[in-house]
Amino acid sequence: MPNACYIHVPFCQGKCKYCSFVSFNKPELMTGYVFSLFKEISENYKGEQLKTLYFGGGTPSLLPIDFLSKLVKKFKFIPDAEITIEVNPDDCCLDYLRSLKDLGFNRLSIGSQTFDENLLKIIGRRHNSEQIIKTVEYAKLSGFKNISLDLIYGLPEQTVDGLKKDLGKFIELDIQHISTYGLKIEGGSYWGSHTPDNIPDEDNQADMYEVINEILTKAGFERYEVSNFAKNGFESRHNLTYWNNDEYYGFGVSAHGYVDGIRYSNYCTLEEYMDNPLKHEYGRILNKKEKLEEEIFLGFRKTDGVNVKKIMDKFGVDFSQRYKDILEKYSDYIIKTPLGYAFNIKGTMLSNEILPEFLDD
Repeated sequence: MPNACYIHVPFCQGKCKYCSFVSFNKPELMTGYVFSLFKEISENYKGEQLKTLYFGGGTPSLLPIDFLSKLVKKFKFIPDAEITIEVNPDDCCLDYLRSLKDLGFNRLSIGSQTFDENLLKIIGRRHNSEQIIKTVEYAKLSGFKNISLDLIYGLPEQTVDGLKKDLGKFIELDIQHISTYGLKIEGGSYWGSHTPDNIPDEDNQADMYEVINEILTKAGFERYEVSNFAKNGFESRHNLTYWNNDEYYGFGVSAHGYVDGIRYSNYCTLEEYMDNPLKHEYGRILNKKEKLEEEIFLGFRKTDGVNVKKIMDKFGVDFSQRYKDILEKYSDYIIKTPLGYAFNIKGTMLSNEILPEFLDD
């Protein structure tokens, strides 16, 4: 039974050069889109008390407060539910953030990416570093005590020294969570067809990843997933839903969900989605083998690792015995944890090479 929900808000004032997410600069369709969301939610949401609700994008903070209010009120929540919204530093004023807090939002994910003014221009961000600082300040004044910032590394012209300066500024802001992303050039982005110069190579990006781990750990953050760091108790409960392989609703254009053993995704164009918000573009019932493989792949994303008891309970598989040869082969990269097995830092960096070996022929 799902107890988490993701809502995709696809509107943006402009697309950053690295971005391949589904987003559109079509504000004139916002009202119609929200009504389509109402239809999809009303048809599919069964009234469960949600533990987490997450508004992602796009730029969800472009939605007027009254639209957000109507959407939030469609759901029921447990008393301490985590309700998150992604915001951009250039479109958040103090009054807007206070209104978000009044609606029940208690976690902010701020699209900061870097404090380097030159890099912000290179990647096509509309904000400057001062606006990041102001947004965090306004968030605290509004009563938010769970604030996350995004950091991208491996950017064109970025150096390890520049990254260290960035990390120092992130730490100075006294926030609770940092999501880090290594730059990947993907189709659908501007850089997918206009590759920039001076991108750090794989070795340099690996060095940057190690620097991030070292500096944030010393600053009191714990890496609890490949790319995510949190102070104690501030792990993203919503994202842990994905990594724990639990079921969740996904509403909106291009949204993915996992309900009743079915993984589904919605249409990726506004027009197709709004024409029929009740129809998924894709849906697949996972078989037992696929569910086990997902449990393993997602488990290895977390520093807690693969939960062997959970795998035995769900699939009747003795993980330690079934994958004994692989665990021995990669003993320099896989460590024993209280719950089962996890990658160490080197294993995490080689995970794309190691994980396919857990796929059964």
